Amino acid sequence: MNFTKPTKEKDIKRSWNLIDIRDKTLGRIATEIAKFLIGKNKPYFVSYLDCGDYVVVINAAYVIVTGKKADQKMYMRFSGYPSGLKKRTYSDILKNDPTRIIREAVAGMLPNNKLKASMLKRLYISADDKHPYEDKFKKE
Repeated sequence: MNFTKPTKEKDIKRSWNLIDIRDKTLGRIATEIAKFLIGKNKPYFVSYLDCGDYVVVINAAYVIVTGKKADQKMYMRFSGYPSGLKKRTYSDILKNDPTRIIREAVAGMLPNNKLKASMLKRLYISADDKHPYEDKFKKE
């Protein structure tokens, strides 16, 4: 009989993926990034191990949202102190820190378990098309 072998930590092979999100919709591209980080594209995927790849996202400042979300979508932080709630719109954050938009969208699509932090560590976001990981994508 042929039995399927369970996936072990040493069997996991990580690759690097470059994703250009210029003029792509935020939610649709965030799901694609999350699939790579989780490892759902691998034949040996198991939910109890971190099987995902490294993802480098470029042109984060050029991501788009549909409808009136640019003015109505709110990002909130709470310090824990009275009157410590800070609210900012999507368009404000896009001007100041476009990488935060991508990171929060992808983080919301990852599973809420102890593997989430290690998956997010493999996400590298650049506001423009320059990034320090060029050597990872050189084909020999």
